Amino acid sequence: MRTIPPTVESLFHSSISGLPLLHRGKVRDIYEVDEKHILMVTTDRLSAFDVVLPTPIPGKGRVLNALSNFWFGRLDYMMPNHLTGIAPEDVVKTAAERAQVEGRAVVVRKLKPLPVEAIVRGFLAGSAWKEYQAQGTVGGMRMPPDMEEAEWMPEALFTPSTKAEQGQHDENITLKQLENLIGVELAREVEIMSLTMYFESMKYASERGIIIADTKFEFGVNENGELTLMDEVLTPDSSRFWPTASYEPGHNPPSFDKQYVRDYLESIGWNKKPPGPVLPPEVVARTAEKYHEALQRLTQNVG
Repeated sequence: MRTIPPTVESLFHSSISGLPLLHRGKVRDIYEVDEKHILMVTTDRLSAFDVVLPTPIPGKGRVLNALSNFWFGRLDYMMPNHLTGIAPEDVVKTAAERAQVEGRAVVVRKLKPLPVEAIVRGFLAGSAWKEYQAQGTVGGMRMPPDMEEAEWMPEALFTPSTKAEQGQHDENITLKQLENLIGVELAREVEIMSLTMYFESMKYASERGIIIADTKFEFGVNENGELTLMDEVLTPDSSRFWPTASYEPGHNPPSFDKQYVRDYLESIGWNKKPPGPVLPPEVVARTAEKYHEALQRLTQNVG
């Protein structure tokens, strides 16, 4: 079982002075190591509705890093990923910097990122449920009538979206729009690999008491034009995880992901625009517990 070291302080922003900072994303800070490699540090920041909240979740970055590395390893027979195996502690200089990267960073290959998020939905939840209620569709595709919230859909759907800048909202796009963005052949490969990895991960997770209701993958291409899995994969940030024991169609099940935070934010009537509200201690603690439980369930008795 993978374990996460006790965390005394959360990491909201990393500070690696010895490397050029390329980008601060919603969760990850990206530094240049050299012309072929970057250092990706997963912080404890949490975003909801595409807004970074001011309250970190202790240990969250380590959970995401450990779980992503686990899935990258499990899926590497299917397609290449961005990991290099270079220890992040070897590319920083000071003890303070090593403390920031320990357990929460990876050195990865530089890729050309595709400008889309590859979303796969197996169950009618979240924005898919809202779209279905309003239009009877999911990702613009007609669904059977009288479906219930959280119901297993007749088939898993590939519903790509754009990648929004921080503070902006992702927008769903059609397969035709995806083809126009990245080309027909690459779009088809992204669709096939996303669905294939979803089914593979669903089978594995269900044996460990977790339903993956939906997830998103991110891809880049290397210098040879080869499609490569990148960023994070099958984490509580990028997926909707439900416990199989309490799953029942007709209502949104309790989850192991940030849906708990989303539900809280909906309950207080936040307008989903920056700045995000401060999270109360009980929401922070419960969210941290959920992230750690997802890691433990998915990696227990493994390696």
